[in-house]
Amino acid sequence: MSTNHPFKFFRAGGFDQVRLESGADIAALGTLDPKLWVAIACPTQGLELDPRTLAFLDGNADGRVRAPEVIEAARWTCSRLTFPDELREGKDALPLSSIQTSDDEGKRLLASARRILTNLGKPDSASIAPADTADTAAIFGKTLFNGDGVIPVASAGDDADTAKAIEDILACVEGGLDRGGARGVTRATLDTFFAEADTFIAWGDEPAGDAAILPLGDATGAASAAADAVREKVVDFFARTALASMDPRLTAALAPSEAALAALSSGTLSSGSAALAAWPLARVEAGRALPLAEGLNPAFEAALAAFSSACVTPLLGARATLSAADWAALEAKLAPYRAWRDRAPKVGVASLGLPRVKALRQGGARAAIEALIARDEALAPEAEALGAVDKLVHHYVHLAKFLDNFVAFRDFYQRGAPAGFQTGTLYLDGRSFELCVRVTSVDAHAALASNSMACLVYCKCTRDGGKETRTIAAAVTNGDSDHLAVGRNGVFYDRQGIDWDATVVKIIEQPISVRQAFFSPYKSLARFVAAQIERFAGAEAQSAEASLTAGATGVAGAATAPAAPAAPSTPVDIGRFAGIFAAIGLAIGALGTALAAVVTGFLSLPAWQMPIALAGASLAISGPSMLIAAMKLRQRTLGPLLDAEGWAVNARARINIPFGASLTKLAVLPPGAQRSTLDPFADRKGPWGKLLLLALVLAGAAWALNEAGLLACWCWAP
Repeated sequence: MSTNHPFKFFRAGGFDQVRLESGADIAALGTLDPKLWVAIACPTQGLELDPRTLAFLDGNADGRVRAPEVIEAARWTCSRLTFPDELREGKDALPLSSIQTSDDEGKRLLASARRILTNLGKPDSASIAPADTADTAAIFGKTLFNGDGVIPVASAGDDADTAKAIEDILACVEGGLDRGGARGVTRATLDTFFAEADTFIAWGDEPAGDAAILPLGDATGAASAAADAVREKVVDFFARTALASMDPRLTAALAPSEAALAALSSGTLSSGSAALAAWPLARVEAGRALPLAEGLNPAFEAALAAFSSACVTPLLGARATLSAADWAALEAKLAPYRAWRDRAPKVGVASLGLPRVKALRQGGARAAIEALIARDEALAPEAEALGAVDKLVHHYVHLAKFLDNFVAFRDFYQRGAPAGFQTGTLYLDGRSFELCVRVTSVDAHAALASNSMACLVYCKCTRDGGKETRTIAAAVTNGDSDHLAVGRNGVFYDRQGIDWDATVVKIIEQPISVRQAFFSPYKSLARFVAAQIERFAGAEAQSAEASLTAGATGVAGAATAPAAPAAPSTPVDIGRFAGIFAAIGLAIGALGTALAAVVTGFLSLPAWQMPIALAGASLAISGPSMLIAAMKLRQRTLGPLLDAEGWAVNARARINIPFGASLTKLAVLPPGAQRSTLDPFADRKGPWGKLLLLALVLAGAAWALNEAGLLACWCWAP
């Protein structure tokens, strides 16, 4: 892609990165070859960048920001500003004078910005900040209409009937959320409510003029309700009398027991007692009719009186008792009504009752609310301009910061401020690790991040008793990994300075420095020797313990057991032991001969060649590991660390040794600190080291004298 804009570049991380220094650079971003971008996509989560700005950049709301979306944001932002160069100045608020008003869109933006400030009680403010545009509830809370098509109760103003209609509709159907934060009615809400109202009214009109469904007209509902209140107990009474008719012996069994009578007589009774409610409606006898006025269970006197007056008398005529046949006749007369009632549609409007639903349907409530919605929707362009102000303010304050962490990794490589993907600092093993990134899945991240050739420590971070958790990956780019182990604890400080408990859960081993690689073979040898000594000492201790135990057992047995004839002693295989000692002697002799040959050869060298020989020996031992480490350190790169979390890093962002040393800080004393080397608890040093050094000095002196021919003269001269 060709470009006529004179971009400037800087070299960092082993590649060229664009330097966006002016508004013209940002505006011309679309002409920059995408191959020169450091990243061409990134996630909107897990970054230490303004989340609102990331949401605006994510035009299709898929959770990712891509290069075309960044180009469009840069173009639109620069076109809306009078002075685009201000994007690089790092201001925390947008001056109203910076909004260009040469076209209608700019004029709407300026008017909307002033309206926001007025609604917030700051009409004289000369600038608007992200905090001003973030609280939409405060911006729109005092306005009746805000262009979102949602009408809360307050939008009805002084029209009490319409306000009551909105309130009733919202009680039945879920509405929308107004920009001011209140629930309100939308066109969809109205359509749902009145569709349900039509269904409910059609059902309610179904029994009109049908005597089978409404045998008592409007009083049928009350009659059915009175029958429902006593139905269970009436059915129970007639079932008991039928059983008593079948076998007279059941009469006593169906009556309350003596124990129940005794319990009833010992307590304080009332018509609402639970014990009475469990008894039959009346005394049970074979074929007996149910009395409706006398001899009734006090717990149901009121309900039976209502049943008699509202249901029995209107449908069957006045009577003092109710037979089983009468009860069946009542059930038959009320069955059509109950069937119609059970077919009632399960809709929210039913809670208002049929009369209120009909009043809302037949009145002018819908037309009045639709007029309010139309009035509100007419302000949609102005409301959209308010949203555009929010977008412009966030881009004005935060877009340049994002570009320095996307188009180029300027913040990361210039080490002025932490990059957007650096989530904090981990303190562990006497070091601070500044290259820490958020991790969603340790195993998934490690599978790709291992290609970065960086030593990585994964930590699970918790705070507030484990209520909050996060996982990070920290790059170890200085020092060594000798004391890093799964399970070690440290402290992680996030970008807000909040501390988290950090526990190592996984380590990816990679070379950290050439210095570490130089000492690696010697450390491995030392660990091997220590392990062998420990193994040998353990085996000897175990053998000694077994011998001691066997001896003690033998002594105890000998003290308690009767004397027995001595067993014949096992003959010692002298030849076998002689062979073993001979083999050991040969091995020691061979080692001594080899060591003597090496020492003799070394001492035979001229003095100036001895350091070269020592360096060559060290290089032969450490050279391979140093070479491998150097090759891997040259390949150490940032890309896989970010790609594993959804980035699309477009360049080989190297982390060389000097830059890596700046990302992991070792513990050093502060400038001007005083240090005492006297340690009262230091390990006591024996004389053996000094004696060995003295022996080496004497041996060296003897060799030098011998080479000069003086030793023989002094020792053997006559």
